[in-house]
Amino acid sequence: MEFTKELKREIILDNYQYPRHKGLKKDDSYLSMHMASDSCIDDITVQAKIEDGIIKDLNFDGVACSISTASTSIMCDMFVGKTIEEAKEIMQNYHNMLFEAEYNSEQLEELNAFNELYKQANRIKCGEIGFNALDKILKESETTNEK
Repeated sequence: MEFTKELKREIILDNYQYPRHKGLKKDDSYLSMHMASDSCIDDITVQAKIEDGIIKDLNFDGVACSISTASTSIMCDMFVGKTIEEAKEIMQNYHNMLFEAEYNSEQLEELNAFNELYKQANRIKCGEIGFNALDKILKESETTNEK
């Protein structure tokens, strides 16, 4: 699939206006991580339910720009059902794309909408905030399971 400027805009706007997995659950079985940017309005909480090394559910809420909201929405939609290892691999691949390193575009699916974000270095943090929160949750999950 070719990610034209129009398609990228459509993906980002759709996930910003109608974010998937928005709203936190009141359930103690979820791990959550709050992240806020010191340079813009992005202030979100990501919440994950992880069982037996698999992401069973993923949600977020807060106030954020279109890039943060859309990238976190796509991440949540894409990662439910993935193992922690699969999620980490996709996250690393996404990070590589954002920083102009070699990456597998097929693995990123709709996240390819952000493949030119590196051209606006100040927006990379927007595209990463949800991923950084999930990364901390995954690390916390692994630490908790080792005990």
